[in-house]
Amino acid sequence: MRHKRSIPNRGLRVADQIQRDLSELIRELKDPRIGMVTINAVEVTPDYAHAKVFFSLLVGDPQGNEEALNEAAGFLRNGLFKRLQIHTVPSLHFHFDRTIERAAEMGALITKANASRALDDSDGRED
Repeated sequence: MRHKRSIPNRGLRVADQIQRDLSELIRELKDPRIGMVTINAVEVTPDYAHAKVFFSLLVGDPQGNEEALNEAAGFLRNGLFKRLQIHTVPSLHFHFDRTIERAAEMGALITKANASRALDDSDGRED
């Protein structure tokens, strides 16, 4: 019996397609708890049974959005099933992505440190 050779980077391509399709499907949701969501990344397990979906928000409550998206996961999975050309559509698990939030905090800390350093440098000089 001949085995199919695995397609290189298939998992990454599937995750990328899920990310694009979910972005469109989420806009169709009528739940008022779901704000302006951006899908940042999708990680699919090797067996395609589960997908972690990382999202960020422009405004709104991260906790409420995460709950609403996880409640809508079945509906969204059904929408993916109609769009994707794969045998197994993964169960979706939404997680709020704090990367952008942390980056902004780090940027603020760096700016503050640089301002403090510049102040120290100017105080230490005598003309």
